[in-house]
This record gives sequence, structure tokens and C-alpha cells, in this order.
Amino acid sequence: MYCAANSDRLVTKSEIAERCNISENHLAQVINQLAQLGYLRTQRGRNGGMSLGRPAGKIGIGDVFRDVEGTVPMVECFADADNTCPLVSACRLRVALADAAQAFYRSLDGITLEALVCDNDELFALFQAAPCPQYGR
Repeated sequence: MYCAANSDRLVTKSEIAERCNISENHLAQVINQLAQLGYLRTQRGRNGGMSLGRPAGKIGIGDVFRDVEGTVPMVECFADADNTCPLVSACRLRVALADAAQAFYRSLDGITLEALVCDNDELFALFQAAPCPQYGR
């Protein structure tokens, strides 16, 4: 969201860490993953930083969550390879959790990064950014 709120310039990892009260080490891992997925574009060097890898209006929040969290099983029984739960054949909770996860992703599918950021004055105040940069669509 910070990159979207500052789409007119490159932002730095330390800047995001400070504004969002997050560890730079953890943030580096998140940035790396988002860059590999194409959500961020990074530039190394003295004048380096990062920016969105595509327009905020083209970044679906459901897609981001699926891409980042989709490979992590919600519970052990979702991981077929490492599943050691003795209840798996009789467990009805597994189906309920799978349905809940799908509903969660579906609820995020209609939301873009632009919708979360643009015209969100409180967010811009927290980020100390300009009100709403123009997004390339």
C-alpha cells in the first residue's frame, strides 16, 4: 500500500519499515517475494528503491493473497505430503475450513490495491504522502 500511495517515486525499504513499524529483515523477505511475483519492481544502488510492478488498479487483493499465502496450508491436513493427522478420513472440519478459505479469497477478488489506497485520506496522513497520485491504468 505504501508504494501505491507513493506511486510517483521510488520508496526505500527503511522508509516503509519506519512508517509501518515493521522489521527491515522481515520486510526484505516480503519485498523479495512480491518482486518475484511481479507486484513490485526493485532498483538497486544509491538511488534505488521500489515501486509497483504494475498499476494499482490492476493489482487484485485476492490474487496477492493467493500468490503469497496460497502455498501455505491453513492447517496440517491441507498439506497432503506432510499430513500426519489420524482424523483426516473422518474430519468434517477440513471441508468447512476449505470452504471458508475459498469464501475469504472470493471476498477479496473484487478489491484492487487502488481501491484500498486512493481517496483514503487517513492512510495518506499515516504515510505522510500526497493525497492521491495519478495511477496508470
